[in-house]
Amino acid sequence: MQIFPESRFDVIVVGGGHAGCEAALAAAKMGASTLMIVQDVDCVAHMPCNPSIGGPAKGHLVREISALGGVQARAADASAMMMRWLNTSKGPAVRALRAQCDWHDYHNYYLRELTHCPNLRVFQDQAESLWFENGRLKGVKTRFQLAFEAKKVILTTGTHLNGRVHVGLVNFLSGPMGQQAAVGLSQSMKDLGIVMQRLKTGTTPRLYRDSIDWEGIERQEGEKNPVCFDFWGQKKVFREVWCGMIRTNAETHRIIRENLDRSPIVHGEITGVGPRYCPSIESKVMAFPEKDSHPIFLEPTARGSVEIYVQNFSTSLPYDVQIAMTHTLPGCAHAVILKPGYAIEYDAIDPQQLSLSLEMKDYPGLYCAGQINGTSGYEEAACQGLLAGINAVLSLRGEEPLVLGRHQAYMGVLVDDLVTKGTHEPYRMLTSRCEHRLLMRHDNADRRLAPIGHRLGLLSEDQWRSLNERWEREDREIDSLDHTRISPEKANAELAAEGLQPIDRGMTAADLLRHPEVSYETLRRIIPDGRLDGEEESNVETAVKYRGYIDRQQRAADRMLRLEAMKIPADFDYGELSGMLAESREKLSKIRPATLGQAGRISGVTPTDLQHLALYLSERARRTEKQ
Repeated sequence: MQIFPESRFDVIVVGGGHAGCEAALAAAKMGASTLMIVQDVDCVAHMPCNPSIGGPAKGHLVREISALGGVQARAADASAMMMRWLNTSKGPAVRALRAQCDWHDYHNYYLRELTHCPNLRVFQDQAESLWFENGRLKGVKTRFQLAFEAKKVILTTGTHLNGRVHVGLVNFLSGPMGQQAAVGLSQSMKDLGIVMQRLKTGTTPRLYRDSIDWEGIERQEGEKNPVCFDFWGQKKVFREVWCGMIRTNAETHRIIRENLDRSPIVHGEITGVGPRYCPSIESKVMAFPEKDSHPIFLEPTARGSVEIYVQNFSTSLPYDVQIAMTHTLPGCAHAVILKPGYAIEYDAIDPQQLSLSLEMKDYPGLYCAGQINGTSGYEEAACQGLLAGINAVLSLRGEEPLVLGRHQAYMGVLVDDLVTKGTHEPYRMLTSRCEHRLLMRHDNADRRLAPIGHRLGLLSEDQWRSLNERWEREDREIDSLDHTRISPEKANAELAAEGLQPIDRGMTAADLLRHPEVSYETLRRIIPDGRLDGEEESNVETAVKYRGYIDRQQRAADRMLRLEAMKIPADFDYGELSGMLAESREKLSKIRPATLGQAGRISGVTPTDLQHLALYLSERARRTEKQ
């Protein structure tokens, strides 16, 4: 094993997917000398599944990454071929952008960021094992028989750990899309005693564009108004491509049912647990026999590419069955498959072994982020990588880790769910997982998280100044609406012209805007002196219209924060609590919650035991104060 003088770093990141890219860039930008070890430089930030970014909850994560100073939002904007708002008919808490991206451009954007970032070196090799000496983490050893030293190591291995691809009853060791599996590293982790689990995900057949009959296929097109993900990006109209909307049918389902005996899932070849919220088409047909069709989307993957991704059609059935069921889809009677769909099994850790900083509790200095933690999705991976990179550097500095609360960010909910509750299936971020989602909207991620990004040095002074100027404009406008009086004589002509109910008394502009049918655009025709752009107007409208609901949810969050404020020492001995149920004591000892609030979210810990713990901690704190 060879060690070179240039082989010593502050941080090593293993893996070059979305988590690895964000982790390496964050660590390097915060001043740490960083090494990123990737199997193939030409596959960094690869999109082995659908080349899209965003959507409900996922789009929220992308905005939070942008606000903290991460890169994914910029990469999505730079590669977007189509963007559209989702959930526009619902409230502001669940609205989000989704981009159909050119996966080549997305990869190239990240690659440029990585290779031009000071303090960051990208090296093509494969990490074979974790390097420990005298029980302490020292670095990693590689396939090239090299040893790299670092004080902190971040594992972002995606679906490569002991990966196995399945197409029908054929299976073989592989990472995603023909890349290499990482067998040695997985075994190294098991040898250390790290608890692993087996998970599964999959992808769909890719079709030749010209083999599809697009006549009569319903179009889904991008927004007509300028949009973008990044808070400092240039808003544009993204309508270069459109997606086709079709549905499966009875014949599709008949072919699937008749070939289930050739499915590796039914046959027992696949033992890993698949994603609940993105199941294979055969899993849908089995789970919902009463349904006669399921929606399918035909999505372009890159500018000028012949490849079409068949969204919602993930499968691990044999190739001949994939051909037959594809030919039953509208417009696809003569479709030709470019790449077969497949399932991939891989090793992941039990995330309850992590602290809220994403550091392994029993192996200080070792962090994990992304699908290795049991999550699915590019966005979920990227946000974990960003947090792991930040926390690795904060630990190097001897500073407290960045732990975001459930009231602060979707990132906080995701990490808390993983560490506190664990997961035995690929975890996907959903708006329904967030009890305070009206406080954590797509539009206000900057207000929530940009001050943290600026403090960490991940946002430039120009970016910070730009945000503050925009916040000041919005706050002035809200204050103006609160103090501007509108009479019926001034408002009713415009309201009548739009077919809206007249008002019978004077009120503030804010009160009028709170009427469900009155938009900011309508209000500005009544008092035409606003000076905001489209996004700022939308932010003001949301803040005013939903003020009562937002205030109510903030009060609920404040009550929760009182529990979060009661800290539990990391070395707390739960054996001291003799009156606690054995199950509660066992789970608390395993997870080691950082706060009373986190303890209360552990399944199996009863309210009585939580109260017992709270009383004990309060008494202990009083005794400490008297000493």
